[in-house]
Amino acid sequence: MDSGPVEHLVVMGVSGTGKSSVGRGLAARLDRPFVEGDELHPEANVAKMSSGVALTDDDRWPWLAAVRDAMTEQARAGRSTVTACSALRRVYRATLTGAEGRVRFVLLDVPAEVLRERVAQRQGHWMPPSLLESQLALLETLQADEDGVVVDVRGDVDATVDDALRLLAAQAAPAGGRA
Repeated sequence: MDSGPVEHLVVMGVSGTGKSSVGRGLAARLDRPFVEGDELHPEANVAKMSSGVALTDDDRWPWLAAVRDAMTEQARAGRSTVTACSALRRVYRATLTGAEGRVRFVLLDVPAEVLRERVAQRQGHWMPPSLLESQLALLETLQADEDGVVVDVRGDVDATVDDALRLLAAQAAPAGGRA
């Protein structure tokens, strides 16, 4: 496990970017627990999305608080995490940065046409492809004053993990902007 200050990496982006796969890869590489944000959704949210209805902010706030609290729980045990969470809007990310420890974001950037193909082919996920467009419309990219990096997803999961780690290492100060 980590021996320095607690740091949470939030792997973020719209559905189909590979948040869970890249997050698990980062967690394995960094020897950190992995927090799957999707597993923290209340049943009502899952049912709503499963039926093709996009979540509202009122639906998201309790979920985002649960993700933040899961990171804080790990921080209180002295553990850094890697967390998968869409974190589409800056205001959502502000909620997540309320977790104890440093919270850094890894935005996975995948071209929309590739996302549409990935989501259409995905099996066994409760989020239908019809909600991708609403997520794309909602996505606010990381701003220079947010602690995080944007990773252009071009290769497989291992290549994306390598790119994320390289960009995070190159990022300047703890409160620095995106690389």
